[in-house]
Amino acid sequence: MTQTTLAQHRKWLYDELDTVKKFGVLNPYMEIPSFIKDNLNPNFELRPYQKDAFARFFYYFNEYLDKEYPIHLLYNMATGSGKTLIMAGLILYLYEKGHRNFLFFVNSTNIIEKTKDNFLNNLSIKYLFNKKIVINNKQIKINKVDNFEGISGEDINICFTTIQKLHSDLYAEKENSLTFEDFKSKKIVLLSDESHHGQVQTKQNVIFKELEKPNWENTVLNIFQQNKENILLEFTATMDFMNKAIEQKYIPKVIFRYDLKQFRNDKYSKDVEILRSDTDKKGRILLALVLNQYRQDIASKHGIKLKPVILFKSQQTIAQSEENKEFFHGLIDKLSKKDIEEIKKTDIKEIRIAFDFFEKQNITTEILIQKLKINFAENKCISMNDEKALEQNQILINNLEKSDNQIRAIFTVQKLNEGWDVLNLFDIVRLYEEQAGGGGYEGKIAPSTISEAQLIGRGARYFPFKIKGKAQEKFLRKFDEDLDNELRILEELHFHSPNESRYISELKNALVREGIMDDNTTEKELRLKEDFKKTNFFRNGVIFLNRQIVNDYSNVKSFADLGVKEKDFKYELMTYKGNVTQALTESNYDNLYIAKESNTLQISQIDRHIFKNAISKKEFFKFDNIKKFFLGINSINELIDKKEFLRDIKINFTGSAEDLYNLSNEHKYNAVVAVLDEIEEKLKNNLVDFKGTKEFFSSRINEIFYNKIIKIEIGSGREDGQEEFLKDKDWYGFNANYGTSEEKACVEFIDRLIKEDFKNKYNEIVLLRNELHFVIYNFTDGKGFAPDFVLFMKDKEGKEVTYQIFIEPKGKFLEKIDEWKEKLLIQIKEMFESKDLTKFIETKKYKVIGVPFFNKLDENKFKDELLKCLN
Repeated sequence: MTQTTLAQHRKWLYDELDTVKKFGVLNPYMEIPSFIKDNLNPNFELRPYQKDAFARFFYYFNEYLDKEYPIHLLYNMATGSGKTLIMAGLILYLYEKGHRNFLFFVNSTNIIEKTKDNFLNNLSIKYLFNKKIVINNKQIKINKVDNFEGISGEDINICFTTIQKLHSDLYAEKENSLTFEDFKSKKIVLLSDESHHGQVQTKQNVIFKELEKPNWENTVLNIFQQNKENILLEFTATMDFMNKAIEQKYIPKVIFRYDLKQFRNDKYSKDVEILRSDTDKKGRILLALVLNQYRQDIASKHGIKLKPVILFKSQQTIAQSEENKEFFHGLIDKLSKKDIEEIKKTDIKEIRIAFDFFEKQNITTEILIQKLKINFAENKCISMNDEKALEQNQILINNLEKSDNQIRAIFTVQKLNEGWDVLNLFDIVRLYEEQAGGGGYEGKIAPSTISEAQLIGRGARYFPFKIKGKAQEKFLRKFDEDLDNELRILEELHFHSPNESRYISELKNALVREGIMDDNTTEKELRLKEDFKKTNFFRNGVIFLNRQIVNDYSNVKSFADLGVKEKDFKYELMTYKGNVTQALTESNYDNLYIAKESNTLQISQIDRHIFKNAISKKEFFKFDNIKKFFLGINSINELIDKKEFLRDIKINFTGSAEDLYNLSNEHKYNAVVAVLDEIEEKLKNNLVDFKGTKEFFSSRINEIFYNKIIKIEIGSGREDGQEEFLKDKDWYGFNANYGTSEEKACVEFIDRLIKEDFKNKYNEIVLLRNELHFVIYNFTDGKGFAPDFVLFMKDKEGKEVTYQIFIEPKGKFLEKIDEWKEKLLIQIKEMFESKDLTKFIETKKYKVIGVPFFNKLDENKFKDELLKCLN
């Protein structure tokens, strides 16, 4: 059976691995090895989908039964999802597995330059590795090489080249260039970026033959197949799987798919807005400038460092782009109060909000003009239109986020459509009116519109930020459930376009097709009921919430305080004894008996120079690092000599009698390193940057809960907000509940509970929906959690007590994943039972309670738990 016929009968590899994942087979691989985590840049925290991407490779490399040799795999991942970080992690993994030589190639010189910077320049903000790379207690260097002759066998050797240069070097032999012999005599990992460019032969449906006329694609296949231990890893966001030949080629090779739609749905990108206006080129530029300045001022107000960038896109020629740049400089030089007053007439919501903000902040028109003249002076603008400009300024435009990078405006035609990493691009201005479309109404999209959509996709990378005092994920959109929040503007990319309906329709179709824009959501308003806002509870009531604080380790005095209480460790000495069994003639395959004894040594019995040598090889145990967590330590000697740390630790050696009673220094050294490795791993599992306070603090109800605009998927169960059911429920504070089916069932259950149990016992019964209005924090690691509801009730009898109850409905399939949230709720319940969460404000008494998850299949169990807390 041919390879093509085999592929036609196979599922996609990523589908097979999806099935494997559902059965939990990937779970052991989801815990990323410490030699990868510790050696990647600590500023780049691995995201769940990146861990999944790694786990699939680890499983495939070690266990997948149908893999073909040499290994050839493709990562089909969205622009901005961190493909180069995956490459870096795989380089570390394969190094540990014995690979030393890596060839990175791509179609474009400008991508090569920025990739070199990311892999080699440890001063770059986008450097992928940690300052020191240590694997198996050895410090490893990354060497840039031109070929693989005379290279280090202990370090990571990377050759960077374009596919064009690689092809030329191999077929026109040059001094110090790569040769076919390199790939035959050494095992090499080939890393192909933007690999959709290398598919010419496949698109023509030509079968690979070793002696055929060389082209880019068969050059790669030729060198790859020189050695069965070579590995080819391809990366792209835009492989054309609609082409049948490409589809058949990659069915057994696509190990991971994570497209732009999934990337956006997981909140890792900006939301794209098309700002269409009935203006000319000058008007669109001014609208973008005002919106851009508003973004910067909003960020500054909230203590966020942001230098938002605008890209000005010309239609076809470099001459047009240079002409537009001159026009822009003239506009900035002569910018007048009249220009700004003209823009103020607009009815565009975002611009109106910007001018309202300027007025409240006392930013007059004169001040605004001055700011724009300074921010967009000629020396802060750059043209990127030819190969020379790209080569000279590649590092500059790929580090626009750096504080010392002054660029605010970029003028281009199409040179930045690929290989450009930018987070702080917020506005793209189309400087031409002409429509070269293929007919948006007929569903056909012109190549020029697809190109514009892809450019927008590059700008849609999320600008990470945190808000002071809020425990929010830095790299995720935060305001999908609060669209009116003024910080939402930092999560949006605006494409400024002429008001041309046919073009807009076509562009939207292209953006939806590329996964950049969602045409399947609607906006809903979650609104506080007017009658509820008049109640005494809303005007004067309080809610108790805990806070996230920095974990300062001031109370950590020993290893035990960080969870390492063990004092006895084991170390086995290999005897290297064995036997040979005749496979065909002998039937006794019992394990060979090897006599072993044991002997225990205390750490203090091992020569200090051996111990210090072992510690010196461990970055974690170096004084500058260990001092961060154990503030009372003044030297490494104290770490060795104090019983709270290493002094009382014992190592139980097992091995042959001969080895045990003649323990070599090498044996002792290796044993100490093994023990330090084990302690390090356990300590790291308990090191956290934050924790949640066990003290809960009061906030006013009318400051925490407010109206919100939220996005809902059209046709989903959340679109029905139970408005009819809730409109006459005076105990429910909002107009709607745009929750899941489980969350709706919870509200209906509470309605029954009020009628059957609560009405006669309690006053001021209020249930409030929490659409990220507030967050509570896990006590151990400070992780934020927003319970879906909070229920308030006041005792009718005896002393007035107000109960505040956190409620989280959860489907059975999510209970395991969110187990830590239920644990936190139960801890709050236990603290209440021990009186730790009984609060007094003046003469009023409050009790804060958490209850286990609500599930409609177990609602009686939930009811019992809730009533138990109230008795």
